[in-house]
Amino acid sequence: MVCRITVLIGVLFAFIAAAEAESSSMPLPLKVVGTKILNSKNEPVTLRGVNCASMEWTSDGQGHILRSVQVAIDDWHVNHVRLPLSQDRWFGKAPEQKDEGKAYRALVKKVVDLCASKGCYVMLDLHWSNAGEWGQNIGQHSMPDEGSLAFWKDLAPVYANHPAVIYDLYNEPHDVSWDIWLKGGTVTDRPNRRGAAPKTFQAVGMQTLLDAVRATGARNVVVVGGLNWAYDFDGILDGRQLRDPDGNGLIYANHAYNNKGHGVEVWIARMEQATAKLPVIVSEFGGSGGPNRRAGRFAGPVDPSGHDWLLHVIQAVQDHNWSWTAWDFHPQAGPCLISDWNYTPTPDFGVFVQQMLAGTFPRYTPPAATEKKQE
Repeated sequence: MVCRITVLIGVLFAFIAAAEAESSSMPLPLKVVGTKILNSKNEPVTLRGVNCASMEWTSDGQGHILRSVQVAIDDWHVNHVRLPLSQDRWFGKAPEQKDEGKAYRALVKKVVDLCASKGCYVMLDLHWSNAGEWGQNIGQHSMPDEGSLAFWKDLAPVYANHPAVIYDLYNEPHDVSWDIWLKGGTVTDRPNRRGAAPKTFQAVGMQTLLDAVRATGARNVVVVGGLNWAYDFDGILDGRQLRDPDGNGLIYANHAYNNKGHGVEVWIARMEQATAKLPVIVSEFGGSGGPNRRAGRFAGPVDPSGHDWLLHVIQAVQDHNWSWTAWDFHPQAGPCLISDWNYTPTPDFGVFVQQMLAGTFPRYTPPAATEKKQE
């Protein structure tokens, strides 16, 4: 009997030790105080990571998602992963799903558990919606819809107050008024796919989505992007900040690509104006830089003066210690950080993000700054 009790006590102690070890590997819970992101020890946190796409357009992450997250954490040393999701796939409404979303939700949990076990934060991002028709029009739309509201009512309690989990309400709102952005209303969608027909649907405002999250008891930090594909802060700075009396705070998102008609100096000035009043994360950025840079949709034209848009953005992010998440850790979701499923960094983007994460990015000085110094 004594032997049996001793064994049981030993098993109990082992269980407790394992639980404590698992708990200690978790990142500390986050909160927003003023314009700062802090952990539960009131230490400032700079989120530095990558987007891991594919679960918005597939139900199984193409078989790569868990390995991608692991490589991003173990080899690239990110402290944050942004995981784009689809509301239709969460509920099993995509054509390829036959299990009401059970496998999809289980895979999301595996990603969350993997990140948490390695002390890494994970941002669950509602990336794709459906313009008000379940199983139809699955893609990127101008605003969230009633299905988006159902998504957050269902997902938010699953990871409520999980120390590793951040919620990103909606990827890239665009082509609506700031009042619609805040409060919702009837919109006619501008399709994001060539040849797609415009859809009129009832958009749900960002305040309603946030209120739905908080109503579940989830106090998790929430991210929200402004208009112009999460590029503009204008309406937010003009009085349309979300109310969050019951949560751990909001972070406003900026997506920086070289397709806005603005030079980097203008982008920096806009960011500085926003970050003086708001907590901000550059939750998407990317392009083509360095000697291998090329023109493209997100890289913009190659500047004949030698100015390197991407390297200038990276330098500004580092100079200001802004939180960031590079797009994307996938060889086909451009701008691409990797060129294959061996996770080889792309020479015009991925190598620079690796340097950012390692603290070895060589300082970039824009030609205009060099010329001004020589005058």
